[in-house]
Amino acid sequence: MGYFAVAFSLGIIAKQAGLTAAIGFVSSFFTRASAGEYGVYTLVAAQAAYVEIVAMCLVTNLRYMLMSAALSQKIAPGTSWLHRVLMACCVTDEIFGISIARKRYCPPTYTYSAALISTLLWASGCAAGIVAGGMLPTAIVAALSVALYGMFLAIIMPPARNDRYVLYAVAASFVLSGACSVAPVVSHWSSGTRTIVLTVVISAVVAWWKPIKMEDADGQA
Repeated sequence: MGYFAVAFSLGIIAKQAGLTAAIGFVSSFFTRASAGEYGVYTLVAAQAAYVEIVAMCLVTNLRYMLMSAALSQKIAPGTSWLHRVLMACCVTDEIFGISIARKRYCPPTYTYSAALISTLLWASGCAAGIVAGGMLPTAIVAALSVALYGMFLAIIMPPARNDRYVLYAVAASFVLSGACSVAPVVSHWSSGTRTIVLTVVISAVVAWWKPIKMEDADGQA
């Protein structure tokens, strides 16, 4: 429902850019990135060049490179390269969250199942938003969008309760993200760039502060 609500609001923007419901469904089915799609629809409305749209998407969605690097450690060694490529195409913020929280490896079927459900609701929400146009008040659309943040909290709170260092990292990400959005110089960076920098810095500090002991095949730390 969180996916549907946010995609619905994007559909309203896509409607203003002149997209049909069918085109909106297809574009959302293959994109599944709120910031990226918002930028795409805004540039489409401004009749920007293709190269500008591609460049904007690359900058906005650079955080998925970090997520994919982390998720590569959750894939079983014997997984074929084709499954690895397809699983990489399924990565979103939420799928990353539920996948990284698993204690075991993530089989391809797990990723595909999560991606199928979320993608269908995301694409359907965008198409519904285009059909509805601007009929719904902005306040209602914004209220529905809160469901996505609830989904994020449901992902991060269980590990934060079990590990206080995870809690510290989550709290630091909230505080620093808010501070960087208004700080001089940094606030002018794209949201994707700020996310990447904060992710690397916070995770590096926590990893140095409280490293996780890994066990070898013989069970030795």
